[in-house]
Amino acid sequence: MPLFDLPLDELAGYRPAVHRPDDFDDFWKTTLDAQGPAAPVFTPVDAGLPLVEVYDVTFSGYGGAPIRCWLVLPAAPASAPVPCVVQYLGYGRGRGEPYSWLTWPAAGYATLVMDSRGQGMVSAEHLGATPDPLGATQGMLTHGVLDRDGYYYRRLYTDAVLAVEAARAHPAVDPARILVAGVSQGGGLALAVAGLRPDVAGALVDVPFLCHFRRGVELVGTEPYAEITRFCAANRSVIDRVFDTLSYVDGVNHAARATAPALFSVGLMDQTCPPSTVYAAFNAYAGPAEIVVHPFNGHEGGASTRLRGQLAWAEKVIVSIPGEPGQS
Repeated sequence: MPLFDLPLDELAGYRPAVHRPDDFDDFWKTTLDAQGPAAPVFTPVDAGLPLVEVYDVTFSGYGGAPIRCWLVLPAAPASAPVPCVVQYLGYGRGRGEPYSWLTWPAAGYATLVMDSRGQGMVSAEHLGATPDPLGATQGMLTHGVLDRDGYYYRRLYTDAVLAVEAARAHPAVDPARILVAGVSQGGGLALAVAGLRPDVAGALVDVPFLCHFRRGVELVGTEPYAEITRFCAANRSVIDRVFDTLSYVDGVNHAARATAPALFSVGLMDQTCPPSTVYAAFNAYAGPAEIVVHPFNGHEGGASTRLRGQLAWAEKVIVSIPGEPGQS
C-alpha cells in the first residue's frame, strides 16, 4: 500500500477552502434547541465483571428516539465523581457487548459507548441495539442527502451531543471532565461534538471520517465514500445539492468551532479516510491540537497501540481542568 496522498510537509500546511453555508451555526443551534432533555435511564446489568459496574442506558436522542448505550464504571468506591470518556463508533458498528469497553474503566474513568442509530444490524461482533425510526439501516452516508433537514447525519450528530448530557446525568460521573472519542466515523462524531459542545474537556479524534467530503470522494474509491460516488453518478443533476447537505456535517467546519484540547491521529497510507482529509480538519481546529502520524499504516492507524498515548494525554487534560479533581 504505497503513499498516495500529499507529502507530509504539504499535509502539515494543507488548509483547503471548504464550503461553509452562511446559516451553518443557525442550523445547528436550531436543531439542538429543538430537542428535549436526554432523560437517560440507567439499568444495572450483571455482566459477570466484579471489577466494574455495567449499565444498559437508554436516552432520548434526536426527535425523542430512544438511543442505547453502555455505561461502564470502575466498581471501586471513589472519593469524587470520575471523568468519563464518551465513545462513538465506526461506520456500520453497534455497541456490541460491554466486554469490549474495559480499557478506560481499568484506568479509573467511566465510559459511555453510544450506539449509532440504524447501524450494527449486520455484524455479530459489533451488533447494535438502536434502530433508526426514519428507516436508515444501510447506506447511511446518502440517506436523505438531498435534504439537510432529513439527512441521517443530522440525527446522528444530535444523538452524539445528547450522549454527553446522558453521561453527565449519572452521579458517579464528573460533568466537568467529559472527553469525547472515536475512530473513523466515531472520530468524525467526536470532532463534531467538540464543535457543537464547547464545554467538553477534550476530544480524541482517530483517523476521522466525515471530513473534507469532496476531497475524500474524488481521491479514493473505497467504502463508505464510494456511496456518495455511486449516488452522484446516478443522480448527476443534483450533485451540488449533495455537497451542500454534506457541508453541514463536514468535520472541517465543525473543527473551526472546537476549542477543547484535541488529540488526532492519521495513517499516511489510509485509503478509507485519506490523510489530506484528516489534515484539513486538524489544521482547521480552533483549539489546541496535536496529531500522531503513522507513516506506514492505513485506516487502522495506531490500532490498539494508540491507547497508551491516549491514556497519558487524557491524564494531562483531566489534571489541567480547574476545580475539584475527579479520580483518574
